[in-house]
Amino acid sequence: MNTMIYTYQINGMPVQTGDVICTMNGKPDILPGEFWRMVGRLVPGDVDHVAIYLGPDGRCAEAGARGVITFDVPNGNWDTERMARQRGLLFDTFYGVVSPLDVLGYSDEDEVNMRITIAKYVHAQVGKPYNLNFFNPETEDAFYCSQLIYKAYQSIGIDMNTGLAMEQLPGTNQIIYPQEIWEGFSHRKLSLNPNAVLA
Repeated sequence: MNTMIYTYQINGMPVQTGDVICTMNGKPDILPGEFWRMVGRLVPGDVDHVAIYLGPDGRCAEAGARGVITFDVPNGNWDTERMARQRGLLFDTFYGVVSPLDVLGYSDEDEVNMRITIAKYVHAQVGKPYNLNFFNPETEDAFYCSQLIYKAYQSIGIDMNTGLAMEQLPGTNQIIYPQEIWEGFSHRKLSLNPNAVLA
């Protein structure tokens, strides 16, 4: 069981235990990636999928087609083809990192304890099935990607539901979207320009 805070870099971006990895569905240059890009168009915003960094090394967790699983990001590179088999053939493109605890003013000790609590929560959900009922983010019997992050942060008293909804579809504000996790908290987007400074 993870009782430490780990650090790592993914595509050159630093992450710590509990940070949220944001991706866009699909990878334009491979055929399965095109399918996932079309799925991603149904979700508001650029961010279609989220996973969580646990550590050590490249160990992450996510809720996807195979339910809640852990997987490894090899050598700090988000290589979607290389990771596809362990992730249930999910093809996506790395977008950025959300660090929800940044700039919230917690003491270092409190932040460490919160990150450990988040990691323990996520570890306890591994093996649970995928939640197809996006309107029920409060269940802990099954999870979709952003619901797993939402519930993990709810365990430390942070509510990630900002009320984002699909236009003209009543009730969709109950859904926890990857985009609202991105927009609602401190985040860093991967720059496509290698010489640019990351914000």
